[in-house]
Amino acid sequence: MSKLKIFITFSIFSSLLLSTLNAKEFTREEIKLFAKNYVAQHLPTSQGSKRVITPADIDPRIHIKPCSVPLQANIPENYSTRNVNVKIYCESSTPWNIFLPVRVAEEIPVLVAKIKIAKGTVLDESNVAIEWRPLHQTRGEIIRDPAIVHGARSRRSLTSGAVITRRMFCVVCKGENVVISAITDNLTIKTKGTALANGVRGQQIRVRNNRSGRVITAEVKTINQVVINL
Repeated sequence: MSKLKIFITFSIFSSLLLSTLNAKEFTREEIKLFAKNYVAQHLPTSQGSKRVITPADIDPRIHIKPCSVPLQANIPENYSTRNVNVKIYCESSTPWNIFLPVRVAEEIPVLVAKIKIAKGTVLDESNVAIEWRPLHQTRGEIIRDPAIVHGARSRRSLTSGAVITRRMFCVVCKGENVVISAITDNLTIKTKGTALANGVRGQQIRVRNNRSGRVITAEVKTINQVVINL
């Protein structure tokens, strides 16, 4: 064998040996964390929400070879918003790749019942609170500010943990006595009335003036108070 061939063979052997010595062994937890961080950095999220990213466990039968170069990852173009199959791969002299399913849950803050609530119960900080819930499990017009419902009444019975929407409570409730404020540029006139429908803040409802018997449409202002602008 010529000296050149010996030198080339030795160089290749040395490179392979050095690559093997410098190769890093990755635990399954390290690869899961790598996948989690990659998804967190490369998938968009909605404003006001957060993501809970949960990589699946790696099959213990899979043998993970050491890698002498930094790991790489790839997310397929057509992926589910809640399930991503992340490709993790090594491009060293002994390349390998695995596909790791990652579950992505987008959560938003919503108002929920802290305890079981009976119909007609006044809502306050003792029985409602803000919690993070998966976006795909929420329905209806959600509430993010508990102050909106404080003093309102539940229109139905609610189980502990139930998400509260605007349809489930009334700031002014049907049949209740209310104060009607008729407002002009220079004057405010108040009288008593009876709500003919349930309503929340900002909603228009029908109200009967108890003095005149006249039915008017007024805007729900706050607890047991409605307003009409003249």
